[in-house]
Amino acid sequence: MLTRKGPDTATSKSQITLGQQAAASCGGAIITAFFMTPLDVIKTRLQAQQRFSNEKISSSIIKIYPNQFSGTLDALVKIPKYEGVTSLWSGLSPTLALSVPATMCYFVSYEQLRLKLRGLYNKDRTQNIIHTQPFWIPLLSAGTARAFSLTLVNPLELIRTKMQSEKLSYSEMNEALKLLMKQSGIKGLWKGIVPTFFRDVPFSAIFWMSYESIKSLYGTDHPVMWQSFIGGAISGSIAATVTIPFDVVKTYQQISFGTNKHSGEIKSSRTTSKVLMDIYRYNGLQGFFVGLVPRLIRVAPACAIMISCFEYGKVFFNNMANKKSSTQNLES
Repeated sequence: MLTRKGPDTATSKSQITLGQQAAASCGGAIITAFFMTPLDVIKTRLQAQQRFSNEKISSSIIKIYPNQFSGTLDALVKIPKYEGVTSLWSGLSPTLALSVPATMCYFVSYEQLRLKLRGLYNKDRTQNIIHTQPFWIPLLSAGTARAFSLTLVNPLELIRTKMQSEKLSYSEMNEALKLLMKQSGIKGLWKGIVPTFFRDVPFSAIFWMSYESIKSLYGTDHPVMWQSFIGGAISGSIAATVTIPFDVVKTYQQISFGTNKHSGEIKSSRTTSKVLMDIYRYNGLQGFFVGLVPRLIRVAPACAIMISCFEYGKVFFNNMANKKSSTQNLES
């Protein structure tokens, strides 16, 4: 059970507006997207390579991947060498379009739910008694907030993953989307959402439960930036490792759209359970952890940057509100 000392809890009640909470999360989203996109591209390429090698893909598809990657460092060298340095930032535009609104929606929803549930849980407690935040509050708040946000932005996630899996121009991406809509209708824009749910909802629940537990060791609701950074990196690494199998499945499903049925590719409408079985049959247990290294290299600092920026933003706006309130009290 997470504990908060009475005095800190008294100041932890958010005095900042929803807009300020959104602003606190926005900066971290932009910084993270720019610096971490290359690692996301490498992770997606490694997962795509495994999928294409497992299935009997025609030469028209397999020629997209003339260079097999032996690992993360090999991909980091070969992608710029054969496709140009800018290929490491493939999908940056949809990543920014995805991450900024998704992060704002997610972080604000989480914070509002957490504070509301904690307030209800402690409604009979006084300021002088230690307030508690049981583990299920961040777990439930994070899972709910993530489910809501990813449902809204899954079409952009679909585009981003496709663009990172191979080098596509925007016109080629547009043609792939047209073919997807023709084959699957509007529901095709939510392709891969099931494994995304399995990946992101538990990820968020595990991350925030771990982070709030670490934060409780600091004895404050407002840790300094380095404390948030370390807590975010540790929590992100734990969550990323646990949920990587569904990240592999999501990549398998989302990179398959926009391919003509005569190209020789196996049908992309396979269920999540079928994809899981295929991965295990062709690659064993290790197949579920392909791309883990670049995912950890990406997720740990990304979570650290995001949470430290968010916590710093909350403290900044809270202090600003406190100063404004103090000034008004003096004037009155």
